[in-house]
Amino acid sequence: MLSAMSLLPFGALPPYKPRRSVPEQIDLGDWAQIAPLFDRLETAAPAATTLPAFESWLLDWSELNAAVDEESSRRYIANSCHTDNPEAERAYLHFVENVEPQLKPRQFQLAQIYLAHPQRPQLPAARYKVFDRDTQLHVDLYRAENVPLETEEAKLGQQYQKLAGSLTVTFRGEEKTLVQMGRYQEEPERALRQEAWQTVAARRLQERDKFDELLDQMVRLREQIAANAGFQNYRDFAFRQRGRFDYAPEDCLRFHDAIAEHVVPALRTLQAERRGHLGLATLRPWDLAVDPLGRPPLRPFDRVDDLIGRTQRIFDRLDSGLARGFDTMREQRLLDLDNRKGKAPGGYQSTLAEARLPFIFMNAVGLQRDVETILHEAGHAFHALATRGEDLHAYRSAPIEFCEVASMSMELLGNEFIEEFYAPAEASRARRTHLEGIIAVFPWVATVDAFQHWLYTHPGHSRDERRAAWNSLLDRFEGDIDWTDHADARANLWHRQLHIFLYPFYYVEYAIAQLGALQVWANSKRNAAQALRDYQQALALGGSRPLPELFQAAGCRFAFDSETVKPLVELVKAELAKLG
Repeated sequence: MLSAMSLLPFGALPPYKPRRSVPEQIDLGDWAQIAPLFDRLETAAPAATTLPAFESWLLDWSELNAAVDEESSRRYIANSCHTDNPEAERAYLHFVENVEPQLKPRQFQLAQIYLAHPQRPQLPAARYKVFDRDTQLHVDLYRAENVPLETEEAKLGQQYQKLAGSLTVTFRGEEKTLVQMGRYQEEPERALRQEAWQTVAARRLQERDKFDELLDQMVRLREQIAANAGFQNYRDFAFRQRGRFDYAPEDCLRFHDAIAEHVVPALRTLQAERRGHLGLATLRPWDLAVDPLGRPPLRPFDRVDDLIGRTQRIFDRLDSGLARGFDTMREQRLLDLDNRKGKAPGGYQSTLAEARLPFIFMNAVGLQRDVETILHEAGHAFHALATRGEDLHAYRSAPIEFCEVASMSMELLGNEFIEEFYAPAEASRARRTHLEGIIAVFPWVATVDAFQHWLYTHPGHSRDERRAAWNSLLDRFEGDIDWTDHADARANLWHRQLHIFLYPFYYVEYAIAQLGALQVWANSKRNAAQALRDYQQALALGGSRPLPELFQAAGCRFAFDSETVKPLVELVKAELAKLG
């Protein structure tokens, strides 16, 4: 393993189960050592002439997938934790350039072998129907000519991470990351907020051509990938590639309409209340995060250790099993939560597939948003821990739409014990901030999702056309914000949304899942113990069931039309009214 792995916050982690077929000593960053394992699987498949032998072969394939997956995750984690470290960058790019392109055709060959195997029809249908469906999709979409294009796409994504992670400003004599600058948006002094906001906006605009060029290149690559697979546009390809068997682009467009009809008016009401409390004629971009009653910013913690300890106490109160899971992560150093220069932006949870353990990455700076983020990512982590006993690697992860139910539900369930961070009055304020954020996130998701629909159904568009499309969507969804003298910042606001660059069409899932999470929360208000049991049982299913069945197991309805959206918005509004 390359020396960059020493940069990981955690050390060597043993496999959850002893390896069956992958050698104990092997460099999984060296294709020459990996290739014989694929050769062995291909050779062994015809000899699996009984159902037990075939299922054993399938588990060997799963084990290899998990081992290679963990190697990939380790390198990604090291690089995102240290974007300014050349060795971490080299190790990550080596895997992207020299291992992943070799893996793809070999995985395609094994998928074909699996689908054509005479024992496959004998497999229990209820157990393997999702695996069959997903494997068939893999075979249907695979094109050898797309492998080098996907490698280039991954490299461009790494360039975006490096650029975004490198941005700092000098503010009042101190160098600060853009994440650290976010603290100033909660300061009561309006001139300070404005100065901080304008400083960050100007810094981002300095790099606008670089961000635009990265997306231009990505769009061209993605359009070619879609064309090679026989699709008219990348949007339709992406929907298939993401395994969206249960909804179509038209459903998302109707979801946008439902958000415009039911959520945007609620957002405008909240904005009007904020404007009135602040005594302003209009809301400016630097007036959106400050407490409208002029109270000092919520400061839930000063040190990351304090964030971890208080979060642990929330889980202690919520459920003993969840508490043990979080404590395991703390003991195994599977948390990297502090913000620092050279660290990639954002937050994520990554599963180390062979150890079957989750890792949480964050950029905490002492904000209420950090509390929401740790609860969110812990929900993902609990999902990973709930599936540790599942031996089929493909079933240890679920569709993203349900993965985000796991995380967003945990924000709401954990918020019931937010007094671990705050005195009672501040706890109510934090809950209100969170619920207002839920109202705000739906229009933002609709904006980002609709923008991606536009991007990939308007081939050959110019940068000016792209900015105009973005502005039009903000006109529809953002509510009442005054951008006077900052039109450029508004037109390029999408540069900060990493999903547009790194994970195309992965964003509407957040809004779909938020509907599920609100339903879990509503259930918990009627019967907290039953709602938590349903939630945990659904997590334990991993990806072994179709998406609507996962929602159903969690006590939710899988739908995102007006009929579903309206009552959930009313629930949030009612809870906000209680909080005052």
